[in-house]
Amino acid sequence: MIDPTTRLKTRHRFIDYLYWNLVVSVPVITACIAIAGISILWFIVYLVLCIALITLVYRFYCTHCPHYSADTKTTKCMFFWGIHKYFTPRPGPLSLLDKAISILAPVIMVGFPLYWLFLRLDLLVIYILSLGVVGTTIRRYECVRCTYFECPANCVPADVQDQAAPRG
Repeated sequence: MIDPTTRLKTRHRFIDYLYWNLVVSVPVITACIAIAGISILWFIVYLVLCIALITLVYRFYCTHCPHYSADTKTTKCMFFWGIHKYFTPRPGPLSLLDKAISILAPVIMVGFPLYWLFLRLDLLVIYILSLGVVGTTIRRYECVRCTYFECPANCVPADVQDQAAPRG
Protein backbone atom coordinates (compact mmCIF):
# COMPACT_ATOMS: atom_id res chain seq x y z
CA MET A 1 0.00 0.00 0.00
CA ILE A 2 1.31 3.44 -0.95
CA ASP A 3 0.86 6.32 1.51
CA PRO A 4 -0.90 9.02 -0.57
CA THR A 5 0.82 11.91 1.24
CA THR A 6 4.43 10.68 1.10
CA ARG A 7 4.24 8.12 -1.77
CA LEU A 8 6.12 5.65 0.46
CA LYS A 9 5.27 1.94 0.37
CA THR A 10 3.95 1.30 3.87
CA ARG A 11 2.73 -2.21 3.20
CA HIS A 12 3.41 -4.83 0.56
CA ARG A 13 0.63 -6.76 -1.10
CA PHE A 14 0.72 -10.40 -2.13
CA ILE A 15 0.91 -9.29 -5.77
CA ASP A 16 4.18 -7.45 -4.94
CA TYR A 17 5.59 -10.70 -3.58
CA LEU A 18 4.51 -12.61 -6.70
CA TYR A 19 5.93 -9.95 -9.02
CA TRP A 20 9.33 -9.73 -7.37
CA ASN A 21 9.73 -13.48 -7.07
CA LEU A 22 8.90 -13.86 -10.76
CA VAL A 23 11.44 -11.17 -11.67
CA VAL A 24 14.16 -12.79 -9.54
CA SER A 25 13.32 -16.26 -10.84
CA VAL A 26 14.66 -15.47 -14.33
CA PRO A 27 18.36 -15.19 -13.38
CA VAL A 28 18.01 -17.98 -10.79
CA ILE A 29 16.44 -20.41 -13.26
CA THR A 30 18.98 -19.40 -15.91
CA ALA A 31 21.80 -20.21 -13.49
CA CYS A 32 20.15 -23.49 -12.51
CA ILE A 33 19.80 -24.57 -16.15
CA ALA A 34 23.46 -23.79 -16.83
CA ILE A 35 24.72 -25.65 -13.75
CA ALA A 36 22.33 -28.65 -13.96
CA GLY A 37 23.19 -29.15 -17.63
CA ILE A 38 26.74 -29.95 -16.61
CA SER A 39 26.55 -31.30 -13.05
CA ILE A 40 23.61 -32.32 -10.89
CA LEU A 41 25.89 -32.33 -7.82
CA TRP A 42 26.91 -28.68 -8.35
CA PHE A 43 23.28 -27.82 -9.04
CA ILE A 44 22.33 -29.22 -5.62
CA VAL A 45 25.27 -27.38 -4.03
CA TYR A 46 24.02 -24.15 -5.65
CA LEU A 47 20.48 -24.65 -4.35
CA VAL A 48 21.72 -25.38 -0.80
CA LEU A 49 24.08 -22.39 -0.97
CA CYS A 50 21.24 -20.10 -2.11
CA ILE A 51 18.98 -21.27 0.73
CA ALA A 52 21.77 -20.74 3.27
CA LEU A 53 22.65 -17.28 1.95
CA ILE A 54 19.01 -16.18 1.77
CA THR A 55 18.61 -17.30 5.38
CA LEU A 56 21.61 -15.15 6.34
CA VAL A 57 20.14 -12.14 4.54
CA TYR A 58 16.81 -12.78 6.27
CA ARG A 59 18.58 -12.81 9.65
CA PHE A 60 21.07 -9.98 9.22
CA TYR A 61 19.26 -7.60 6.85
CA CYS A 62 15.52 -8.24 6.94
CA THR A 63 15.25 -8.11 10.74
CA HIS A 64 16.04 -4.37 10.54
CA CYS A 65 13.25 -3.59 8.08
CA PRO A 66 10.02 -1.89 9.22
CA HIS A 67 8.04 -4.53 7.30
CA TYR A 68 9.68 -7.22 9.46
CA SER A 69 8.97 -5.23 12.61
CA ALA A 70 5.25 -4.98 11.76
CA ASP A 71 2.92 -6.53 14.31
CA THR A 72 2.36 -9.81 12.46
CA LYS A 73 3.56 -13.35 13.11
CA THR A 74 4.76 -13.81 9.52
CA THR A 75 6.58 -11.64 7.02
CA LYS A 76 4.68 -9.80 4.34
CA CYS A 77 7.23 -8.18 2.11
CA MET A 78 8.20 -8.19 -1.53
CA PHE A 79 10.52 -11.19 -1.21
CA PHE A 80 9.21 -13.15 1.79
CA TRP A 81 5.52 -13.83 2.30
CA GLY A 82 4.04 -15.96 5.04
CA ILE A 83 7.39 -16.98 6.51
CA HIS A 84 7.47 -17.10 10.29
CA LYS A 85 9.57 -14.40 11.95
CA TYR A 86 12.17 -16.69 13.50
CA PHE A 87 14.46 -13.86 14.51
CA THR A 88 13.90 -10.93 16.86
CA PRO A 89 13.21 -7.67 14.99
CA ARG A 90 16.16 -5.28 15.24
CA PRO A 91 14.94 -1.88 14.01
CA GLY A 92 17.55 0.72 13.23
CA PRO A 93 20.65 0.93 11.10
CA LEU A 94 22.67 -2.07 9.96
CA SER A 95 25.86 -2.88 11.83
CA LEU A 96 29.08 -3.40 9.87
CA LEU A 97 28.55 -7.19 10.06
CA ASP A 98 24.94 -6.81 8.85
CA LYS A 99 26.12 -4.72 5.90
CA ALA A 100 28.91 -7.15 5.04
CA ILE A 101 26.58 -10.15 5.02
CA SER A 102 23.89 -8.22 3.14
CA ILE A 103 26.38 -7.40 0.39
CA LEU A 104 28.46 -10.59 0.30
CA ALA A 105 25.53 -13.03 0.23
CA PRO A 106 24.03 -11.67 -3.02
CA VAL A 107 27.50 -11.30 -4.56
CA ILE A 108 28.19 -14.98 -3.85
CA MET A 109 24.76 -16.02 -5.20
CA VAL A 110 25.32 -14.02 -8.39
CA GLY A 111 28.97 -15.01 -8.81
CA PHE A 112 28.76 -18.72 -8.05
CA PRO A 113 27.13 -19.82 -11.34
CA LEU A 114 29.40 -17.72 -13.58
CA TYR A 115 31.75 -20.62 -14.40
CA TRP A 116 28.86 -22.67 -15.83
CA LEU A 117 27.31 -19.64 -17.51
CA PHE A 118 30.56 -18.89 -19.34
CA LEU A 119 30.27 -22.38 -20.82
CA ARG A 120 26.85 -21.36 -22.19
CA LEU A 121 27.19 -17.83 -23.55
CA ASP A 122 23.53 -17.71 -24.58
CA LEU A 123 22.50 -18.29 -20.95
CA LEU A 124 25.16 -15.84 -19.74
CA VAL A 125 23.56 -13.08 -21.82
CA ILE A 126 20.10 -13.86 -20.40
CA TYR A 127 21.59 -13.99 -16.88
CA ILE A 128 23.33 -10.62 -17.16
CA LEU A 129 20.33 -8.89 -18.76
CA SER A 130 17.90 -10.31 -16.21
CA LEU A 131 20.16 -9.26 -13.31
CA GLY A 132 20.18 -5.78 -14.82
CA VAL A 133 16.39 -5.78 -14.90
CA VAL A 134 16.21 -6.93 -11.26
CA GLY A 135 18.67 -4.28 -10.05
CA THR A 136 17.31 -1.34 -12.00
CA THR A 137 13.69 -2.21 -11.28
CA ILE A 138 14.29 -2.48 -7.54
CA ARG A 139 16.19 0.79 -7.55
CA ARG A 140 13.61 2.59 -9.67
CA TYR A 141 10.41 1.34 -8.06
CA GLU A 142 11.24 0.24 -4.52
CA CYS A 143 14.26 2.13 -3.14
CA VAL A 144 12.65 5.51 -3.94
CA ARG A 145 9.62 4.71 -1.77
CA CYS A 146 11.06 2.42 0.90
CA THR A 147 10.24 3.11 4.55
CA TYR A 148 13.55 1.69 5.80
CA PHE A 149 15.48 4.96 5.74
CA GLU A 150 18.62 3.46 7.34
CA CYS A 151 19.14 1.09 4.40
CA PRO A 152 22.32 1.96 2.49
CA ALA A 153 20.40 1.60 -0.81
CA ASN A 154 17.49 3.83 0.24
CA CYS A 155 17.10 6.81 -2.07
CA VAL A 156 13.96 8.45 -0.69
CA PRO A 157 14.49 12.23 -0.87
CA ALA A 158 15.31 13.86 2.49
CA ASP A 159 12.19 16.08 2.39
CA VAL A 160 9.96 13.00 2.03
CA GLN A 161 11.81 11.26 4.87
CA ASP A 162 11.28 14.35 7.04
CA GLN A 163 7.59 14.44 6.14
CA ALA A 164 7.21 10.73 6.99
CA ALA A 165 9.13 10.89 10.28
CA PRO A 166 6.89 10.42 13.32
CA ARG A 167 6.17 13.62 15.18
CA GLY A 168 6.88 13.42 18.88
